[in-house]
Amino acid sequence: MINNTFVFLKLNNYRMAQTLFYIIVAILLLDYLFERLLDYLNSSKWSEIIPDKLKGVYDEVEYKKSQEYKKVNSRFGTITSSISFLLILLMLVFEGFAIADSVALSISGNLILSSLLFFAIIGLALDILMEPFSVYDTFVIEERFGFNKTTPKLYIIDKIKSLLITAVFGGGLLALVVFLWSKAGNMFWIYAWALVTFISLFISMFYSSLIVPLFNKQTPLEEGELKQAISSFSEKAGFKLNNIYVIDGSKRSSKSNAYFTGLGPKKRIVLYDTLINDLSTNEIVAVLAHEIGHYKKRHVLVGLGLNIVQTGIVLFIFSLFVSSPELSKALGVSEPRFHIGLIAFGILYTPLSFLMGIVMNLISRSNEYQADDFAAKYGLASDLGSGLKKLSVKNLSNLTPHPLYVFFHYSHPTLLQRLINLEKQN
Repeated sequence: MINNTFVFLKLNNYRMAQTLFYIIVAILLLDYLFERLLDYLNSSKWSEIIPDKLKGVYDEVEYKKSQEYKKVNSRFGTITSSISFLLILLMLVFEGFAIADSVALSISGNLILSSLLFFAIIGLALDILMEPFSVYDTFVIEERFGFNKTTPKLYIIDKIKSLLITAVFGGGLLALVVFLWSKAGNMFWIYAWALVTFISLFISMFYSSLIVPLFNKQTPLEEGELKQAISSFSEKAGFKLNNIYVIDGSKRSSKSNAYFTGLGPKKRIVLYDTLINDLSTNEIVAVLAHEIGHYKKRHVLVGLGLNIVQTGIVLFIFSLFVSSPELSKALGVSEPRFHIGLIAFGILYTPLSFLMGIVMNLISRSNEYQADDFAAKYGLASDLGSGLKKLSVKNLSNLTPHPLYVFFHYSHPTLLQRLINLEKQN
């Protein structure tokens, strides 16, 4: 009787693991097909004729160039995503994760070290396989459309730095989480949540002063008309700002950008040098007014809070499944492994992550309108609109994305939507 019960449980566990395997494959397949559908719908909106409402943003030559840029990137994206999909599918079918686990365990039986080795093997293998596509994207596609300013030497240096940062910070965080799991069991998520929250706050405050300098040079904005105009607006808006920096983004790309970073006394505005060259003083002030609007409307703090809550939810759900033998068996590993459970859970969590992403994008798009309205309140609607137009032309942005693609993927409203909203503020 005992033997029969054991056999039944073993068979039941096998069926559960097999079911999980099929669910994992189904999730990956559905996600891939859905993304291809969205890409197809988005491509259906391409046209060489400038829409009436957007005439004056591009001239015909630049508009055709922007459409071609989107077509090339879409085709290239389809190729790379298809290869990534096939690679992970092959890993599942031929138990590649189990093989990597065996190799890691053959080197070290230590729980933490074997997990680090497992992800190092998987990460490096995928990086090597996908690196040619990254090189092609930078030195062929971006070069063809006049964006790339990166030299091969700089590209290699950036790659080495990125790998080292991933190894130190990513590996360190993983080691701490695995250690917490080994000591606290399924309650590890509480301690891991506290750890991740601390790191998130630390990075939010010190990212620009610790990480960015490893890749780019940041210099205080020099005295002159632009700094005086920014300081004058900041004072008018009741926003204490002592840190205005210029970043040498032009050494890698001709695209323009500006961003707000940091919290409390560590907050700073960072302008790309290309932005200063492309926009007028009033337009730059309007763009910065938008960024300051995010801070004044507490979007930064709310966004950080939402991310912390989301992380807690993910870690809690993960803690319910990480020790499940069936989760590891679904990937071909007979005994429960933290790193195998993490891989399987990451895929199974995709549908929920997808839904949460939609909500976060809806919130983000609403925040963008509010930040635009903040700039408009100070009489900068026209300058912000003209600045956004110039940035769209400079970056060859897609002016006519499909509404469904926008709904699922855009964290910002489209240029047309923002211009219509700004016109209402005049």
